[in-house]
Amino acid sequence: RLKDIELAKLGDSDVHVKMLAAPINPADINMIQGTYPILSPLPAVGGNEGVGEVLEVGRRVAALKPGDWVIPGTNALGTWRTQGVFPEETLLKVPSDIPVLCAATLSVNPCTAFRILADFETLAPGDSVIQNAANSGVGQAVIQIAKASGIKTINVVRDRPDLPKLVERLMALGADHVITEEMLRKPEMKEIFKSIPKPRLALNCVGGKSTTEMLRHLQPKGTMVTYGGMAKQPLMVPVSAFIFRDVRLRGFWITQWRKDHARDQESLTTMMDTLCQLIQRGQLTAPVCTEVPLQDYKAALENAMKPFISSKQILLL
Repeated sequence: RLKDIELAKLGDSDVHVKMLAAPINPADINMIQGTYPILSPLPAVGGNEGVGEVLEVGRRVAALKPGDWVIPGTNALGTWRTQGVFPEETLLKVPSDIPVLCAATLSVNPCTAFRILADFETLAPGDSVIQNAANSGVGQAVIQIAKASGIKTINVVRDRPDLPKLVERLMALGADHVITEEMLRKPEMKEIFKSIPKPRLALNCVGGKSTTEMLRHLQPKGTMVTYGGMAKQPLMVPVSAFIFRDVRLRGFWITQWRKDHARDQESLTTMMDTLCQLIQRGQLTAPVCTEVPLQDYKAALENAMKPFISSKQILLL
């Protein structure tokens, strides 16, 4: 429910932030349902992502000043609020000249896309990747980051009534090929691989049958990275894929990456700088968003849970 709570007192190392916008992501809903690996102690404020403007800083805060824009540097910050007081180390500064929706959706999906493209296979311009759930927030970021690096993308989506519109939208973002899950089994796939090499990297956000079909097209010794499980079904991998093609199956969770690199400020800074530069150059845009005033949060939550929704619900705060 929407509730007025008293603002915490500003400590020496704290930052008073006016929140501007915060998205509703699947992980946020999983946390509310109690099924996510990280759960906030109750009562809790929802939201893991968003952007805010600094209003005031404690006397020991050196890296931030009023007027700066900040995004969460940690999980479960509770971003669905109008204002908050947060410890300085839980926040990351971002340029205030990037679009507000780009900043609000920066800390989860684009970071996931950046890491899964960079950390598992060494890709060069001309190489290709294949991904399912290509119209998801991560999927849209993968298309754009890959395009900026000269990497080709084969993008798998579920068949739907407005498929031509979706294909057009993903192609406009820089997708090289957009296909349905059914097409993965068809001979037309051979046509695709006449013009681009088979992928060394497959990105899986679905699980179940979609994953098995996608795996068929992976190069020998290629890697499949699973970062989501939207079908809520296990991965089915033929034994032959392991024995005769020596494929690797890996997993990725941005929260774990942040924990593992908590003392590696350089990796985090490099990633955020690269993503912000792509945004400033117009090479990385926010996913398709529906902006919803905070008081209409119930409708936003309902819409975020509907199938075939390609638009991310963003709470305006």
